[in-house]
Amino acid sequence: MTAPRITPRIAPRVTPDMTLLDVVHAHPATEAVFRSRDAEAGVCLLCTALFDSIETMAGRHHLDLSTLLDDLEQAIQAQQHI
Repeated sequence: MTAPRITPRIAPRVTPDMTLLDVVHAHPATEAVFRSRDAEAGVCLLCTALFDSIETMAGRHHLDLSTLLDDLEQAIQAQQHI
């Protein structure tokens, strides 16, 4: 009998405590994710919250943090496969 295969979880590259600047600097593809939320937030996020943590910014602008983090991770993954 073989043991079930366990797929290791990959640690997230983006965490809620990171600033927008940290994320965009390390992963340029994430800029588009932040810009896609500008209309919903009613401001340019990279202009007004560049030095805020993702969690603080999401709370201030009533953005879904979990979805935002998932979208940022997907952008990073897509960038690495180009």
